[in-house]
Amino acid sequence: MIADGVRAIWCREFERDDIGPDDDFFALGGQSLIMTKIQGAYIEELGAEVPMDQMFLNPTIASISAYIESSR
Repeated sequence: MIADGVRAIWCREFERDDIGPDDDFFALGGQSLIMTKIQGAYIEELGAEVPMDQMFLNPTIASISAYIESSR
């Protein structure tokens, strides 16, 4: 499931394990360096290229997972 992979990436990059599907990237303290690392992990681990604008438009695990699934 895509959401599980996205959550694993976020938990690793934010160095926490309590991130839920509706937690907001920016409210968690997300910034450009973390976003770039996450974007690279999406490519490497999920085989999904996610444009930067979509990462801003879909700032939760649930919304970015839905985007990735719909773009396949």
